[in-house]
Amino acid sequence: MSDQPTAWQLIITGDPALFEIVCLSLLVSLSAAALAAVIGMPLGALAALVRFPGRAVVVVLLNAMMGLPPVVVGLALYLLLSRSGPLGEFGILFTPAAMVFAQTVLIVPIIAALTRQTVEDLWIEYRDELTAMDVGPLGRITTLLWDARFSLVTAWLAGFGRAAAEVGAVMIVGGNIDGFTRTMTTAIALETSKGNLPLAMGLGSILIVIVLLINAAAWGTRLWSERQVSG
Repeated sequence: MSDQPTAWQLIITGDPALFEIVCLSLLVSLSAAALAAVIGMPLGALAALVRFPGRAVVVVLLNAMMGLPPVVVGLALYLLLSRSGPLGEFGILFTPAAMVFAQTVLIVPIIAALTRQTVEDLWIEYRDELTAMDVGPLGRITTLLWDARFSLVTAWLAGFGRAAAEVGAVMIVGGNIDGFTRTMTTAIALETSKGNLPLAMGLGSILIVIVLLINAAAWGTRLWSERQVSG
């Protein structure tokens, strides 16, 4: 029999390598989701409420970019962040910062598109009241983002879920460096190719639990917000 620990033994005993990877993954994905919310929610609300030349193009692009191929994003960011690239002077390639950057680029369209749809639907309900009160564009955006906050949590969780499960872009710009830029998804790919299945399965189990918790949180938030509205 092999003395190699099983996936559950690694989890239960708190294997340092495993939990270091998990902590880095959560830090990167939470940071990216927070930045994407700061950028994407106002952008989505702006696209929903303000009429400007090219608005239809912006809406189409937001929807199309929800399906951006991660490896293409990773390649584009690699070229931007490499020494010869326009952002090479910052020296963040193969660092967690580059991984946050990549995940943010991937999930901003998701959060923005979902925010646009949510705010646009809410605007139908609030249009007459806000127009009668002569509320300007900034006031409309602020008001509707606040009133849609529970629905927007679901949009944020969708973005975080995409970030947590992403592998292609972070592997390209992060380099999958052991102890520095190795996330759950990149470690699973690497450890599986090396034949270290217990660690790969342990990370995979934790990733599945995180995804399930994200979906449960989104579902629970939606139910709770509906009860608040109906109550």
